[in-house]
Amino acid sequence: MSYYVSVPFVPTPVEVIREMLKLANLKPGELLVDLGCGDGRVLVVAAKEFGARAVGIEIRSDLASKAAHNAIREGVRDRVLVINGNFFELRIPPADVIFMYLLTSVNERLRPKLEKEAKPGARIVSHDFEIVGWKPKLVENFQDGGRSHKLYLYVKE
Repeated sequence: MSYYVSVPFVPTPVEVIREMLKLANLKPGELLVDLGCGDGRVLVVAAKEFGARAVGIEIRSDLASKAAHNAIREGVRDRVLVINGNFFELRIPPADVIFMYLLTSVNERLRPKLEKEAKPGARIVSHDFEIVGWKPKLVENFQDGGRSHKLYLYVKE
């Protein structure tokens, strides 16, 4: 079954990204996958500040192109891969950390795929939107620039 996901591009602020990656305990050399990577800012922060390898999957070719360009500009091209495609149609790489800023309805449709394809022990962080049917290990309210962000951490059994 194929889905086209229509999620508006709303970039996650860099301070929120940092907090989410700390929450996920991302370590140097680990693999982070960003489902719907937008302009690649999560990939850049993961590679540059956390020493991780990062794969972004982005359905919009203009954003995938921008993400790849940003990785080159920030000097992390050797640790970042951007795939222009639909994450519902691609196999999720064996990530240590999966980053998501989607909608609750998309997370709900994505849950069976995560259950099937995410490796055991994978840490999944979701910005503002829960994964219905899963119990988070941690929920953090994070303030950034006067806005409150809800950060969810899940661990795949």
